Amino acid sequence: MVALGTHNGTLHILDFQGNQVKEIAAHTATINDISFDADGEYIGSCSDDGTVAISSLFTDEKLKFEYHRPMKAIALDPNYSRNYRRFATGGLAGQVLVLTKKTWGGYHKKVLRDGEGPIHSMKWRADLLAWANNAGVKVHDMKTDKGIAFIERPKGIPRPEFLLPHLVWQDDTVLVIGWGTSVKIAAIRTDLSQGLNGIQRTIAAVGSEKYVDIVGSFQTGYHISGIAPFGDLLVVLAYIPDEDENEKKISTSVTPRQGTAQCPEIHLVSWKNDEVTTDALPIHGYEHYKAKDYALAHAPFSGSSNAGGQWAAGDEPLYYIVSPKDIVVTKPRDAEDHIAWLLQHDCHEKALAAVEAGQGRTELLDEVGSRYLDHLIIERKYAEAAQRCPKLLRGSPSAWERWVFHFAHLRQLPVLVPYIPTENPQLSDTAYEVALVALTTNPSFHELLLTTVKNWPPTLYSASPVISAIEPQLNSSLMTDTLKEALAELYVINSQHEKALSLYAELLKPEVFEFIEKYNLHDAIHDKVVNLMLLDSKRTVHLLIQHRDIIPPYEVVEQLLHSNKTGDKRYFLHLYLHALFEIDIHAGKDFHDMQVELYADYEPRMLLPFLRTSQHYRLDKAYEIFAQRELVREQVFVLGRMGNAKEALSTIINKLEDIEEAVEFVTDQHDDELWEELIRQCLQKPEMVVETNCA
Repeated sequence: MVALGTHNGTLHILDFQGNQVKEIAAHTATINDISFDADGEYIGSCSDDGTVAISSLFTDEKLKFEYHRPMKAIALDPNYSRNYRRFATGGLAGQVLVLTKKTWGGYHKKVLRDGEGPIHSMKWRADLLAWANNAGVKVHDMKTDKGIAFIERPKGIPRPEFLLPHLVWQDDTVLVIGWGTSVKIAAIRTDLSQGLNGIQRTIAAVGSEKYVDIVGSFQTGYHISGIAPFGDLLVVLAYIPDEDENEKKISTSVTPRQGTAQCPEIHLVSWKNDEVTTDALPIHGYEHYKAKDYALAHAPFSGSSNAGGQWAAGDEPLYYIVSPKDIVVTKPRDAEDHIAWLLQHDCHEKALAAVEAGQGRTELLDEVGSRYLDHLIIERKYAEAAQRCPKLLRGSPSAWERWVFHFAHLRQLPVLVPYIPTENPQLSDTAYEVALVALTTNPSFHELLLTTVKNWPPTLYSASPVISAIEPQLNSSLMTDTLKEALAELYVINSQHEKALSLYAELLKPEVFEFIEKYNLHDAIHDKVVNLMLLDSKRTVHLLIQHRDIIPPYEVVEQLLHSNKTGDKRYFLHLYLHALFEIDIHAGKDFHDMQVELYADYEPRMLLPFLRTSQHYRLDKAYEIFAQRELVREQVFVLGRMGNAKEALSTIINKLEDIEEAVEFVTDQHDDELWEELIRQCLQKPEMVVETNCA
């Protein structure tokens, strides 16, 4: 609601459209100041008749206080109804009075300040009370009952009686002061950190936990008749003094001549006095008004004070320029005008934010989005344009497809692929296929291609066109392992499992074994033995043994013997033949000669069990291998099997020098002549014979 105080002492309560809601006969003379509580339930007013009145807006409750001197300023505690009906007031007597209702009735009066001249303005926000007197502006912490700061009155300006100081809280910690031609923005701080905008702490009260930073300060070329916040800017109601006034430097009692005043102006400025806009206000009768005949009031709005001038429809702040005969209501320009202005000045992101915040017609989102993307494309900011597409194109499949093909035409489709939707909306299969094919053209895109193929549902597109784009590169320099893996994934999608298996095996993918089992591809691993062995020899051997009816041993041996791939193929051959021998001693009989040498190289301890079991190796070749590697016991065994018992016995005695093993060997041969040979050789080496005493 809007409250108007008149010269006859009446309060008029209006709605925002100017319709009168209530009339309160509060005073008998000019009303100088009005204050609402935060809940909008009570209104306080003060008058030249020396009275202060507080009235309920919704009941007949009314309080009146007599002070016998004109009262110029009043401020209700924002929590007036919940905080003992507390308020502050002041006037020509020069006292800042705080009144609090007593629990047993009546009011307790406290004088906060006295003796510094009349009180001209007063504003209360949260726990902070600010007032202006002839000396300057003071800020008081009502919670701790401590003064926070004193901000000196600007020099060289008319007395407050002719040019009032204007105070307005931008939020709970920022006080804006407009006085004469001076604007100061004071930030209330609670620590010693650097001030806002890099300006260091300048004013502090000794002994107070809080202090004030002057975070903005500038001079104007006009007199300030009112000031109010507008997002992170300031709205200033400007009175333009004529040349005579400037020449006389009005500082005391000189007033503008009647009938020659200029019309007031509304200036939108930054905290550094950068002009954003200026509008002249042809108010009726302005030629006859002085600076103090105008007032600027604003309806507080919900939301951040740093909204940047952007508000949802219906939430924009309202500004009231009041003159003796007129009230002009101003508000931010029409949202669509604002959006058009932003687009005209290439502020596309702000325009988009405005539309998304509900400003303007919903249909504007498509237009703003399209123009934003066009702007980014012209600036060659392709990655940023792609990133914006989900927000700008939303759920329109036609818009998405249009931009997919546009990016493809620009050869920039890879930057868009991560943002292309797969549902809500789902695009045509052609759009997805074009996107995937674009990722096959350069090795730098292959990782994204693989990720995309894995993440996109295969039902969205046909894999065949993408496969056709990749296959010609298989033997070219453009082929990478990542592209091979992507091709394998596409083969799987296309049910070409054997081709996929070839690539998985070539890439040494650990999951290849599960893949073989899942799709029963045992028949397809004939030519992949070496790759599988390189990947996991243990699992490969198990697989080959389990399916030896499909992959016969000679195929396995052939591949391992003639492979040109790096890796110890002979060791893999040993593992396979050993496992095969343990399952079926005859299955690999054609390779037992080879196996003798493999055991000798990799696992000599298994030689004797193998020699005793197998009948499919050549004794002379085996003996030659054992002799080269000095495997004595294996030589003895082969000599024995060859029937050369005497040489075997000689080997035991001369190389092993083990009389017990020699005796055991002779005993097993059941040959009397061999006993004589043993005795003869022992006599030649008496040191081997150890005398033992028998009990």
